[in-house]
Amino acid sequence: MSSDWKVPPAVQPRPQAYDFDLDRALSSVVGLTTSIPVDAFTADTLGRERAGHGVLIREDGIVLTIGYLITEASSVWLTTHDGRVVPGHVIGFDGETGFGLVQALGRLDVPAMPLGSSADLEPGDPVVIAGAGGRRRSVAAQVVMRQEFAGYWEYVLDDALFVAPSHPHWGGTAVIGESGELLGIGSLQLQQDEAQDRSQSINMVVPIDLLKPILPDMLRQGQADRPPRPWLGLFAAEIGGQVTIAGVVSGGPAEAAGLQVGDVVVGVADAQPRDLAAFFRSVWNAGPAGTEVMLRLLRDGRPVDVAVASADRMRLLKRPVLH
Repeated sequence: MSSDWKVPPAVQPRPQAYDFDLDRALSSVVGLTTSIPVDAFTADTLGRERAGHGVLIREDGIVLTIGYLITEASSVWLTTHDGRVVPGHVIGFDGETGFGLVQALGRLDVPAMPLGSSADLEPGDPVVIAGAGGRRRSVAAQVVMRQEFAGYWEYVLDDALFVAPSHPHWGGTAVIGESGELLGIGSLQLQQDEAQDRSQSINMVVPIDLLKPILPDMLRQGQADRPPRPWLGLFAAEIGGQVTIAGVVSGGPAEAAGLQVGDVVVGVADAQPRDLAAFFRSVWNAGPAGTEVMLRLLRDGRPVDVAVASADRMRLLKRPVLH
């Protein structure tokens, strides 16, 4: 990420538009950079150098971010709005929600942002999408919709938030509500179709209410206290109204079972999933990680049954090491 970027002045938030101290709230957001070992499981898919944002949520140095920025990180650096750099340590991340936590290993000297409630957010509600660096790196936006989201990497949110205009460097941004409270963490940029063959960029946001039930577990043990879901190690997409295998993770269960790009999923055990979210939920309903998942596929128009020995993805990842 370039160090001299800024969002267009026309979409930057203006202090007079808010009933809270905007600049103080924005100072809670920090820049986050990580380095990943060359032999890390996610090095090829997510990269070895990652950059984004995080937000201080507790005075004891707990920074909330999006998990893909810190997965398998061997080093973490946090940069405050005034340019001070502090090392950090990965506490953990949650694959189901996408949240990640970092412990600052030095004084950040910025205020902690209180957690709000995302439950009552509706389309049209104003928000600020805050990046590290204050107003010039933040966007005055609004909620455009909230709905289910399925990501091709075996990920589903039942009720994701979508906001626009989008932030150009969305990963780990703080989504701030009208009371100056944290309502979500930026995760992705997507395209939303508009009228007359136009589209706009929007950000998918993980709602903050998903953090509250798992935060104590994450702080204590680095992950939520629940059985791990079965992971197949594949990428899937909806193509022509069918769930189609778009790729397999090298060294993952799907590759070992012989799944191929272009295979069409027509069944998972006794279920017949019609969309991406239903496909992933059918896999997760098969049992805990390690369960053998039976897939019925169409390969070159012919039915093929494949048994995939699912895995616990967390066991394949490098664990945080405190230096």
